[in-house]
Amino acid sequence: MENKEAFHYTYSAKEQAEIKAIRKKYEAPEQTGDKMAELRRLDAAVTKKATTVSLVFGILGALIMGSGMSLAMTELGAPLGAMAMVWGILVGVIGILLVSLAYPIYNRIIKKERKKIAPQILQLTDELMK
Repeated sequence: MENKEAFHYTYSAKEQAEIKAIRKKYEAPEQTGDKMAELRRLDAAVTKKATTVSLVFGILGALIMGSGMSLAMTELGAPLGAMAMVWGILVGVIGILLVSLAYPIYNRIIKKERKKIAPQILQLTDELMK
């Protein structure tokens, strides 16, 4: 004589939501969302690299320009005597050059990186637009 009674338990709404959230972590991601995330990641990588390099050039240029100004206008150049003004101007011009090159460098990197990943971007956009 066997007793085949089954026990059933239902969870509350709060527990159901938690169960669904945990389950969602382990389910396979949707292909469309995956491709869209990849598209966004590729596009952001292009601008991130260009922005980083141009910021480095701009910041270094500004620091060098400031050093030149300090050399020409303060007591830092006192040991150099009259040549402090000349050296300060030369260092400042080098800094100005670096700052002014930051934007063209940004554009060149953007163009190069976009050309490099264009096939991947076009393929992903074609798949997403179908």
